[in-house]
Amino acid sequence: MTNITYPRATAEHRRKRHELAPDIDDAFAALSRAVFAEGALDKRTKQLIALAVAHVTQCPWCIEGHVKGAKREGATNQQIMEAIWVAAEMRAGAAYAHSNKTLDLLDEIDGT
Repeated sequence: MTNITYPRATAEHRRKRHELAPDIDDAFAALSRAVFAEGALDKRTKQLIALAVAHVTQCPWCIEGHVKGAKREGATNQQIMEAIWVAAEMRAGAAYAHSNKTLDLLDEIDGT
């Protein structure tokens, strides 16, 4: 990915993060390993879920990492794109669902 204005993580960043909070850093790494391990969901499915979430949270490095992870776990390009479409629908769906608040407020303001 190019044209990203945020700094890419480096070994120095990892070292500092660990130095400043080693127990939390170790716990986070353990959580990540556990979350992406084979379980009730297979690793490929977990990577596709993470990829969809990465698109909703708009994290470019998460997108990059989970595209690579999904491919590593055998996901097809079509499965990756479908996961992205699920993310897009869910994000748009939230705006649609929250329109209920506006509709109720308009009724309140208009006295209907």
